Amino acid sequence: MNMIDLPNAQHDLHYTRPATKWNEAFPLGNGMLGALVWGDGHPLTLSLDRTDLWDLRPVPEFHLPEYTYAQMIAWHRAGRHDDLVRLYEAPYNRPAPTKIPAGRIHLSFPAGVEFAAATLSLRDALASVQLNNRATVRVFVHATEPVGLIRVQGVVPEAALVAPAFGGAVSEAAAGGIRAGDLAQLGYPPPEHTAGPSWRAFAQQGAAGFWFAAHLAWREAGGAWEAAWSIASSFEGDDPPAIARARVEAALEAGFDEKCASHAAWWRAFWAQSAVRLPNPVIERQWYLDTYKFGAASRRGAPPITLQGPWTADDGGLPPWKGDYHHDLNTQLSYWPCYSGNHLEEGLSYLDWLWETRPACFDWTRRFFGLPGLNVPMTADLNNNQIGGWRQYTHSPTTAAWLAQHFYLHWKYSADRDFLRQRAYPYLRDASVFIEAVSAQRDAQGYRTLPLSASPEINDNLPSAWFDTLTNYDLALMRWLLGATAELADEVGLAGEAAHWRGVLAECADFARGADGRLLITRDYPLPESHRHFSHLMAIHPLGLIDWEDGPDAQQTIRASLNELERVGTSFWCGYSFAWLASQAARARDGARAEQALEIFASAFTLRNSFHCNGDQSGKGYSQFTYDPFTLEGNFAAAAGVQEMLLQSQRGVIRLFPAVPDAWRDVSFTTLRAEGAFLVSAQRVGGRVAWLEVVAEQGGVCRLAAPFGGEDVTLQLQPGERRVLCADR
Repeated sequence: MNMIDLPNAQHDLHYTRPATKWNEAFPLGNGMLGALVWGDGHPLTLSLDRTDLWDLRPVPEFHLPEYTYAQMIAWHRAGRHDDLVRLYEAPYNRPAPTKIPAGRIHLSFPAGVEFAAATLSLRDALASVQLNNRATVRVFVHATEPVGLIRVQGVVPEAALVAPAFGGAVSEAAAGGIRAGDLAQLGYPPPEHTAGPSWRAFAQQGAAGFWFAAHLAWREAGGAWEAAWSIASSFEGDDPPAIARARVEAALEAGFDEKCASHAAWWRAFWAQSAVRLPNPVIERQWYLDTYKFGAASRRGAPPITLQGPWTADDGGLPPWKGDYHHDLNTQLSYWPCYSGNHLEEGLSYLDWLWETRPACFDWTRRFFGLPGLNVPMTADLNNNQIGGWRQYTHSPTTAAWLAQHFYLHWKYSADRDFLRQRAYPYLRDASVFIEAVSAQRDAQGYRTLPLSASPEINDNLPSAWFDTLTNYDLALMRWLLGATAELADEVGLAGEAAHWRGVLAECADFARGADGRLLITRDYPLPESHRHFSHLMAIHPLGLIDWEDGPDAQQTIRASLNELERVGTSFWCGYSFAWLASQAARARDGARAEQALEIFASAFTLRNSFHCNGDQSGKGYSQFTYDPFTLEGNFAAAAGVQEMLLQSQRGVIRLFPAVPDAWRDVSFTTLRAEGAFLVSAQRVGGRVAWLEVVAEQGGVCRLAAPFGGEDVTLQLQPGERRVLCADR
């Protein structure tokens, strides 16, 4: 009964008019290398990227003696807000550190050869452009190798390799904010170009000894024009030009067809991991588009997803918000879909990086906070070093707690006990050591608190963004982390440590609620107005501390909290707000609200190529934000929202179709992943579950909540065992 199917033509991107901007392009990628295909053939442009291309100049202010948590608190108490901005925020307005782009390939065609149509096939991650003389262009970035290939049939293009505009004139005096200024601010020397009859290359010197190289070469083969390109960085070796050239020559020798076959095989395996079939075609298509982008943007062995992933802005400027790692929402939401979506391997890109960058974070925790344990900067560069920004969040004491949840989720969904012992528990324990130390101060009721507390991004970066009472955001992360650390300590047989962490948890207060049960920002401080970040609702989702199954009080809190979001309105929401709301609503068993949020997201907050756009592009007034920088976390949160509607498994019980609208009478999914490493497929026909299949990856007890409307079902399964249940049995 397994119903896995690859995406079909209805899910693909089809253009009958060319993309005229880089952010409308077809995205291709493999986690390390990225390309955006756009233009009308005069030229056809491939905007290139490589995810380890960074300007990593350190921020000198963050190594000054006055750069400490104690000083930050003292200046806030003294009203020295100009000093706080000078030390903690102003450095972010400098051009570096920042993600940097890799350049372009231009393919120019003879006069009269014009764009006719284009398609991005999700099935095999292949971009095709049809020209009016029946010529075709096909492009892909190889799924597992840092190389891209092009085949042109019916015409021979003129090829150019264009370096980024690092050596141009500076047209803006300073970087900062969303639009960070032009690349020339970085002060790099001009690139060194080299060329031959059938190849082009350049090498670009960056900062602090970093440099990278791009190589493009072509040949005619079998009546077609074939090309390959690669980008290499000095992180790979001492001679990036030679590394890039060798990759290109090997790819051309193998040929387009051979490379395309191995590339397509990887994507077939990727799509075999999970599938959905929904009665809402807009939401179904968006899920496939977003799942495609996740596969293109995250790959183990490559850096994890930044704000724009492997598709850094190609407009002559620095990327929006420096294209960095934001850990107050963006990186976390980007990896939500990998768990129930059954893409744990791609999710390990994030966890590997968080683990490998712990030394930098330990060092920052000691230097800035002067405390033991682990915390993580909220805005970070490729090495997870602090790069500054709004002080209340970039220096939050609870950032590591949210990141720790991803280690916990990987354990819960994989049931990998080696990962539990070697990574999940150590990461949570180190984060808890810090939380215990930083929350030693007590409030008037004797509960643990923080010297200053915040709730992203309430009151932006005004002095009032810091609260003297503990916010529900910080409290939820503290409570979740301490409870989860105790749980994992028990799992690894450390009963004494588990008891210790439960003791610390018992010293934490309950959540601040309004008279109707809704979650407040902090005590006596309700949500003041429409706001893009649902930080005060973390206890509902993603942390699950307040769960629908807890009974009437919890249900009242969840309903009242979501109703308040509706009451204050969406005027200051971003696209990711609607995507996140889908998961919040799904946890409230409110399928209609989840469907509406996802449909608005797909129709109003995505660009032509499906990239999540922070502002409302529809003109329908869903938000007062109408700007167009794209960031990827909204796409991936939307995919996760669909999955929350179809399958939930928190607290050890699997629930099928827990939040589908009544109108979704016929809906199905294949091999979504539940906690406990159970792969679940199910079909709902006429509003009722017709059948389900469970495959136990690790074995164990599988608990299903009344799948056919009667009694709960408990299955004892062996590793690898498959069980099929039907409604008529």
